[in-house]
Amino acid sequence: MHDDRRITEVRLDRFVRERIIPAVYTRTVPLNLSTWDVPDEPVTVMEALRHDFVPQEPGAAWGKPWGTKWLRLQGDVPQSWGTDPDTTVEIVVDLGFTTEAPGFQCEGIAWRPDGTIIKAISPRNQYIPLKLLGSGMAVDFYVEAAANPDVAQGWTFAATPYGDKATAGTAPQYRLGHIAIAELNQTVWELQQDIWTLSGLMHELPMEQPRRHEILRALERMMDAMDPDNIAGTAAAGRQVLAEVLSRPAYASAHQLVATGHAHIDSAWLWPVRETIRKCARTFSNVVALMDEDPDFVFSCSSAQQLAWMKEFYPELFGRIREKVKAGQFVPVGGMWVESDTNMPGGEAMARQFVEGKSFFLNEFGIECREAWLPDSFGYSAALPQIVKSAGSRWFLTQKISWNQINRMPHHTFNWEGIDGTRLFTHFPPVDTYNSELSARDLAHAERNYRDHGRGTTSLVPFGYGDGGGGPTREMLAAAHRTADLEGSPKVRVGSAESFFAEAEEEYSALPVWVGEMYLELHRGTYTSQAQTKRGNRRSEHLLREAELWCATATVRTGGSFTYPAAELKRLWRLVLLQQFHDILPGSSIAWVHQDAERNYAAISAGLEALIAEAAAALLGEGPHDFLLNAAPHARDGVPALGAAERQAAGQPATVLEQDGGYVLDNGVIRAVLDADGLIASLSDYASGREAIAPGQRGNLLELHRDTPNEWDAWDIDAFYRRNVTRLDQAQAVRVETHGQSAVVVVERVAGSSPVTQRIVLAPGSDSLEITTAVDWQESEKLLKLGFALDVRADRSASETQFGHVFRPTHVNTSWEAAKFEICAHRWIHVAEPGYGVAVSNSSTYGHDVTRNIREDDGGTTTTVRLSLLRAPKFPDPAADRGHHELTVTIRPGAGIAEAVEEGYRTNLAPRMVRGAKPAEPLFTVGNAALVIEAVKLAEDGSGDVIVRLYESLGQRSAGLLTANFPVAKAYATDLLERPVEAPGVAPAGDGGVTLALRPFQLVTLRFVR
Repeated sequence: MHDDRRITEVRLDRFVRERIIPAVYTRTVPLNLSTWDVPDEPVTVMEALRHDFVPQEPGAAWGKPWGTKWLRLQGDVPQSWGTDPDTTVEIVVDLGFTTEAPGFQCEGIAWRPDGTIIKAISPRNQYIPLKLLGSGMAVDFYVEAAANPDVAQGWTFAATPYGDKATAGTAPQYRLGHIAIAELNQTVWELQQDIWTLSGLMHELPMEQPRRHEILRALERMMDAMDPDNIAGTAAAGRQVLAEVLSRPAYASAHQLVATGHAHIDSAWLWPVRETIRKCARTFSNVVALMDEDPDFVFSCSSAQQLAWMKEFYPELFGRIREKVKAGQFVPVGGMWVESDTNMPGGEAMARQFVEGKSFFLNEFGIECREAWLPDSFGYSAALPQIVKSAGSRWFLTQKISWNQINRMPHHTFNWEGIDGTRLFTHFPPVDTYNSELSARDLAHAERNYRDHGRGTTSLVPFGYGDGGGGPTREMLAAAHRTADLEGSPKVRVGSAESFFAEAEEEYSALPVWVGEMYLELHRGTYTSQAQTKRGNRRSEHLLREAELWCATATVRTGGSFTYPAAELKRLWRLVLLQQFHDILPGSSIAWVHQDAERNYAAISAGLEALIAEAAAALLGEGPHDFLLNAAPHARDGVPALGAAERQAAGQPATVLEQDGGYVLDNGVIRAVLDADGLIASLSDYASGREAIAPGQRGNLLELHRDTPNEWDAWDIDAFYRRNVTRLDQAQAVRVETHGQSAVVVVERVAGSSPVTQRIVLAPGSDSLEITTAVDWQESEKLLKLGFALDVRADRSASETQFGHVFRPTHVNTSWEAAKFEICAHRWIHVAEPGYGVAVSNSSTYGHDVTRNIREDDGGTTTTVRLSLLRAPKFPDPAADRGHHELTVTIRPGAGIAEAVEEGYRTNLAPRMVRGAKPAEPLFTVGNAALVIEAVKLAEDGSGDVIVRLYESLGQRSAGLLTANFPVAKAYATDLLERPVEAPGVAPAGDGGVTLALRPFQLVTLRFVR
């Protein structure tokens, strides 16, 4: 037999392109258009409909970047249309779409004249069934068209002006396309889906497999059986030819796929939050319209924030969603407020993502999500398993680790073990995308890629256009139905994530285990980009801690005369949680997003400062005394943890003396020697007498690197950055300043074109040296690092994460270790050898690197800790980080983990002095400093009960007594949602106390009934 395979395949491609696709719509009639352009920001539908619409010619250019154009579409359906049972009438609206990148260009949503949503219009979903208009054969409706610019620009990562309204310009971005009433031939459309499924499958099958050639010849016979001049009349015959190959059942051992509809909508990214709200409405309106057509369709929606927006801004659509939730088709998943970053949010913020998300789903729908759902976050903290389980969930899903640059995860279904030993059933969909089209390529990849064959048989495939929204289409559902039981293909079943997890958990019991963080070997620059956003997040987290603590204390201590501001605290928490979305906090969004974030953080700060001031006034009364409000979990300056009292002298005054052209700072606790350029030549603590700085090396060394990643500018730091570095070891000026009893040295430098001023401060009684670096950052594609070369033989570093810390090797024995050349730490990082360590804390920095080197002269080990202070990527925000920054770092010699924990809180909770009449006793005291209270608040249910969240902080077994210093009826352990649970190591002790015997890093939430 001669091989004419390619000839037939080329014939098929042209047959589909030139014959089938044009015949889907047999007849069209253009609509009359009139329009109104919104002057600036979007308006509500009712406001838009009040305006005068003017006639619009077809094919007109429209859409300044981020603008909105309202179209009114009017016409009459010809009387003869729709009478054939094989045809239906639709409206086709092309706003000027391109075929690529749905969700990253113009979009629209159709409205009835009464202000109710019909469905969305998007690049691959341009139709509106006539029956949805509810107006018989007359057509009269509106389209709200959003001129969202293509910021991605083909993913060239070139600087673009479109991310900021101030630079985006006003030139029209689009040109209206075909807008008409159209008659859909259902048989031709179904034939098109048959061909798409079979042709795709054919190309995925091995050449030597008979099934591939069987499909090819069936497609050939289909073309022979049809009349190219009468596609509509012969489509049924074509389908009949293909029926036999479509009916062949799948292999008994075929991989099984649970396909769940999905639309990963980034809550902000290459568009602002205000546009995300409209993207959600567009996507969800499409989803419920599909559900009306297909009762088997199931859609997974992961973000409570996005549904809260629907409730607020689109109540009619939200009502329809609520009905589909009841029907089991629209399924809330994940149980988080947003799909947050998990590397940088603090422990309490990570917990609140689940508290707010799960509570919203429970209150609005009566649904409790049992899976955590984070397909696109940039790596996964080792603390997550415990947090997820503490929220009452049992499963975890992600996709992003498939993006690893170097190493492949060895499993797709496994138990993930966190820092405390909690294990969580976890699944990576082997399809390697959360935006599947259910194409044969996707399905075949999922089956071939699945790494647990022989142990498991099932995986999950989320399908639907995402990132910019859009969601599933009728074509995808057609593909799912055709591959339910099809020879050569995995078996596809449309269902919920919960049904998948339950099935997978039951069939796959002896799971492999992955221990520790799931580090993404990519996007390491997200620990540093957009430093002001990160500073706002860190500051907001600590202000929320203070506000809840003092408001709870004032409520309890005043007997109720102070009213706990629960609603306002919830509002502010939710705003902070929104900004922790995985493209906002990581700094990977357009300028508009980060401008909004900074405005939000300023408002959050003002709101929380007002709450703290009101609570402090109620708690302390009016008086002449100055009190320190100590919100830290450790005593400070004689003031107990979580209490307010008069501050005691911290210790002997610090001195600064000139020596050998440099300066010596000393306070009787530590001693620092600065050279003539303001670098730390020596740092020691009097308790150990040991030198922390490596011989001949320096601390406080700023280094400027070239930062030109291969792609994903704001996201990535590539390892080759280290090969191009400028040491900023020359000072322009060094001077001493007087600041109370503190010793202060000011150093001025220049980093490239950016002036840098450092204030090096040693306070009375302080165990650490504080360095505040102020930079007027004007660089482009540069990375600023601050380093400390330490005389410590550390084979690993400890980095704070949520409710504990994670160890990472400092060596690069394997590719897994080499890939971690940039790591994330929260408030502190610690390096040590047995008996001695050094802690470095920060006020808002997350990116770090730790390297080691053996010295030739003495054989000692230099461990260098560096913090990534600032970056300057060009995409997606070409002016990222330009401007003024202040970043504070402390270095504490002779520190263990306990001291590192204390230093982290000290650096981030600045002394708060308030004038009043009387001190305030802490609501709680703990008998062991290893047990750290992270949150004190009143219960979510408004009962007035007091909630305490604490954790074991040292990574060891720790026991102690937690005492409530107010009348308590009873105390018991709860989950994060404040529901009673059994907690190991927790037991009532009488008089409102609780005895604790906790495992390493154990997280405990306690409820005290007043």
